Amino acid sequence: MELLSALPGADLGLVDADPEIRRVMADSRRVSPGDLFVALRGEKADGFDYVPEALARGAAAVVARPSPRSPVSVPWIRTAEPRRALGLLAARMEDNPAEKLVLAGVTGTNGKTTTAVLLQSLLERRFGGAGFVGTIGYRIGRRELPADRTTPDAALLQGLLGQMVREGIPAAAMEVSSHALALDRVEGCRFDLTVFTNLTRDHLDFHRDMESYYGAKRRLFDRRKPGATAVLNVADPYGRRLAGEIGGRVTTYRAASEGADLTAESVRCDLSGTSFDAVSAAGRFRVASPLLGRFNVDNLLAAGAGGLALGMAPEEIAAGLAAVRRVPGRLEPVEAGQSYAILVDYAHTEDALQRLLAAVRELTDRKIILVFGCGGDRDRGKRAPMGRIAGTLSDIPIATSDNPRSEDPEAILSEVERGLAASSATKYLRIADRRQAIQAAIDLANPGTVVVIAGKGHETTQVIGTREEPFDDRAVAAELATRR
Repeated sequence: MELLSALPGADLGLVDADPEIRRVMADSRRVSPGDLFVALRGEKADGFDYVPEALARGAAAVVARPSPRSPVSVPWIRTAEPRRALGLLAARMEDNPAEKLVLAGVTGTNGKTTTAVLLQSLLERRFGGAGFVGTIGYRIGRRELPADRTTPDAALLQGLLGQMVREGIPAAAMEVSSHALALDRVEGCRFDLTVFTNLTRDHLDFHRDMESYYGAKRRLFDRRKPGATAVLNVADPYGRRLAGEIGGRVTTYRAASEGADLTAESVRCDLSGTSFDAVSAAGRFRVASPLLGRFNVDNLLAAGAGGLALGMAPEEIAAGLAAVRRVPGRLEPVEAGQSYAILVDYAHTEDALQRLLAAVRELTDRKIILVFGCGGDRDRGKRAPMGRIAGTLSDIPIATSDNPRSEDPEAILSEVERGLAASSATKYLRIADRRQAIQAAIDLANPGTVVVIAGKGHETTQVIGTREEPFDDRAVAAELATRR
């Protein structure tokens, strides 16, 4: 099997068999005749248990960890790292598309989506076209596919990149999550540009501690192509640490007037957008963006530093950044003819919520009515801190559900309420039903207030138990504001 040259050191059973492989798959339910099935061990299920199903559906070969349970009916490739094998095999099946693209990868806790969208705009301007892989969707030319996760599994990811190459798209911007890095989803990819935005508490249900979380993020910077640049936010302590640990070309940025290769001066943030002078050793240029919120200075600088690393002229960078009018669910205004502002944002961590509310305070002197929640089956340690931030920085916090999943929504709210009670809030509401919570916020709103709905952003579903029900904060808010 020529395909196996992608797996040096793998042990092949039935060496006299050489089937033609159509696809590489890790989901036994999607296997068709001629597919190679890769058996992955997850937290809740073991792909090894689904080998019989894959074989029944016509799998021509199997890749799995060594085991005495290996069948003898098809080629069985034994490897200690099936996840890594999946990425390498999928990349080989697609003729290694990442090597043919100008590929930019963005990692960090907050700002990944906006920075990647900005980079896609710059890549389009610099190279004539660019795809996108991230939380808000997967884009190939004019086609947009819904995203089931920030960074898809290796087989789907390589398929997306392969489609871009076949359609003549020369570049792509990708959000690279810590889960993707820890689970080898980007194996088979090397990057022309890598960006680190920041690191704050999140996903500790998966990574267990901040050191493991940082270690996962750091792996992106080992995946650079020769001569590729790492763009790092050195206002963040983990960004400074990363700058001292990795070699190769490094460009630093920070939203201050000194202390990095690219900085910001004369910053202005209001309801018309964000502007500043981007300053580097090569000179300065004015950035003017319709994106709202001071935190977008960081995102604009990150993308701008990436543009400089790719050899773009300052005027090209300024035009590319200005072309991004909005990013779905990122401080996104809802317009329904109402006399007060409604803003929807994806903030679902303590740091993101704090940055969001500080940004809104800078944009307006109106009172903030905040709708927020914490997801179920996720890091419980952030619930009380988010309640404390909400109670401290908003005027009327309303705690509600945010994808409770298998947990009792009221139990989640009780943990959030501990933080609210410990804050300086003199009034807060607890409403488990998210639609009713948004209704309550709109009922309280007037021209002297701004309604901020945080947590779900661009998402269009609400996960309750095992059900995934339609729910879009933007659509619900617009509907309720129109009715009022």
